[in-house]
Amino acid sequence: MSLLARSAAPLRQVAVRSRAAPVRSMHGEYKHIPFNYDKKGVFGAKVATYLLTGFAVPFIAAYYQLSKSSGSA
Repeated sequence: MSLLARSAAPLRQVAVRSRAAPVRSMHGEYKHIPFNYDKKGVFGAKVATYLLTGFAVPFIAAYYQLSKSSGSA
């Protein structure tokens, strides 16, 4: 069996699997996000707080390290 013929078999299996219908939950409405975002304003405030905190941490750490090193002299 040639190398080309051997490599085609797994590709056919992948193609058959990708055409299958997606599995859906049978428990009512399908939600794939693990949190509730019905209240858009509250959700937006929480996301903004989370992202701004994560963005600010390196700057706060750098400020702390620089102030720590300049205070000992």
